[in-house]
Amino acid sequence: MYKIIFFLSVLGFVTYTIGESSTCLTVYKEGGAPVVFWSPECPRWSLPKHDLRRQSTIGRCQSATRQGRRKYLEDRTFCIVDLRIPFPGANGIRDTSVAIVAVFDGHNGAEASEMASKTLLEYFTLHTSFLLDTTFSFLSNISKGMLPNKGGHGYASQMPGEHLGDYALHTGRIKFTLSKIFSEDFHLEILKESLLKAIDDIDAGFGKEASRYNLNSGSIAAVILIADNQILAANVGDSKAFLCSEMFQSPHEAKATLLRLYEKRRREGASIRMKDYRNVKLGGLPHFVAKELTMDHHPDRVDERSRVEAAGGYVSEWAGVSRVNGHLAVSRSIGDLPFKSFGVISVPEVTDWQPLTANDSYLVAVSDGVLEKLGTQDVCDLLWDLHTPAPLEMQYSPSCSYSLADCIVDTALERGSMDNVAAVVVPFGLQNLSTVGSQVQNYVDRQSGNLTISTFYY
Repeated sequence: MYKIIFFLSVLGFVTYTIGESSTCLTVYKEGGAPVVFWSPECPRWSLPKHDLRRQSTIGRCQSATRQGRRKYLEDRTFCIVDLRIPFPGANGIRDTSVAIVAVFDGHNGAEASEMASKTLLEYFTLHTSFLLDTTFSFLSNISKGMLPNKGGHGYASQMPGEHLGDYALHTGRIKFTLSKIFSEDFHLEILKESLLKAIDDIDAGFGKEASRYNLNSGSIAAVILIADNQILAANVGDSKAFLCSEMFQSPHEAKATLLRLYEKRRREGASIRMKDYRNVKLGGLPHFVAKELTMDHHPDRVDERSRVEAAGGYVSEWAGVSRVNGHLAVSRSIGDLPFKSFGVISVPEVTDWQPLTANDSYLVAVSDGVLEKLGTQDVCDLLWDLHTPAPLEMQYSPSCSYSLADCIVDTALERGSMDNVAAVVVPFGLQNLSTVGSQVQNYVDRQSGNLTISTFYY
């Protein structure tokens, strides 16, 4: 009990009033984020009229899109590395810096990818706020002795401290005991659940728009969260997220790598020469290795095909690509309303939270247009050659001197990609993501008792 009292005292929650009204909470429980933003019962929440986010920022967060040889540019990106969110802990409140990186690969129109990119942050922030609001209410009620225990024989204030863990907070797909709420990874579970809810609401919200305006577009999504030097990836479709991680190679391994790169670039007709091979012979060479965070959702994947066929759909091949009902080349996507009844879902595959290491140099997310001509290791080779004293001297697109994301998409197009292309790059070596946040302020409004997560862009 002392942890709860201490926590509430630090926040001024002894006299805390819940930030969301009961009517707004009802709106949220019934309709999720899309309804909250339009409900008069939730005046604190509104979508921004203008997109103030800069989609390509040199250094900290780089993003780029190109139309390729398609009629329209349907790919979208999102990246913010300095969202600060207050979370409860054993010693009170602590701010956590969160990064959100996403690529949305649209098809049959840009409506789905456009909506996803413009609502991801707002929906994610709203769900985080409501989940925290529920948590604070739960703790406040326990401190007042208002919740019965698991067996229904008493109240929290009357129970010995060692039994407080019997109380559990049920919210959607997750259940938190008191010990879990005060654990070190509670905030990571909240962030994960908020992302899953946000993607679900984006799909549901777009589904209503698609029905109303007869839209058939859809979007692939690869979304990555970073918090406390931990990383999580959620994937819907066949965009990819991966890390370029530095690994030291022995002289023998380094020689094999350089030979591979040299022969590959010569086959592509590129100009290339060796600058200095002596250091490699003597001491080896550090190199980037691609560590993939996502798995593609293609209809010919055994588990994906089983779901599609169980729903009454079928998988066939056209132009060398497996497709749902002969048309859709992915088995999971946002939107694609005509395929929803045939087993196409928007539920992402999500990795566990995993620690970033000191060797992880870049986070990269790309649409499948990039992957037509560049593999994940090719991208890491490109970044390695650009930003290390590599002994190979290669010619790259002029945009490579501008930003890494532009370099990736332009290189893919120069090597023959026909599709729209998109890329986001976050270089970890430039700053510690656990300490960024000077451009974003988040606060708890103790005077009014409202929990507020506010974002200010300069």
